[in-house]
Amino acid sequence: MRRSVIAGLLLAGSGSAALAADPAAGEKIFKTQCAICHTVVAGQNRIGPTLFGVVGRKAGSVPDFHYTADHKKLDLTWDAANLDKYLANPRAMVPDTSMVYAGLKDDAQRADLVAYLGTLH
Repeated sequence: MRRSVIAGLLLAGSGSAALAADPAAGEKIFKTQCAICHTVVAGQNRIGPTLFGVVGRKAGSVPDFHYTADHKKLDLTWDAANLDKYLANPRAMVPDTSMVYAGLKDDAQRADLVAYLGTLH
């Protein structure tokens, strides 16, 4: 599939060149791999917290969601680089995360997913 939307994501610290990202492809990835536990509706949590407004949000800050201890002490704001790192291997970043998903290993799919998450505001 050709990428119809080009958004440069520089992944800080990865040494990667900018990746072309397609939010529409990311939405499909979200629906098949994330939507079972997460929603994109503001204020609506499932097994995982809502991902509405995740880009730019402080980690562990969704009201009425029970975060693990490691997640609560994670001192960062979700941006493209942090989301990419987390989505590649959640337990490497947050050892006691309640997220059972092993990670999205494909760099292009992660870039697409992060681009989609960036549209949710």
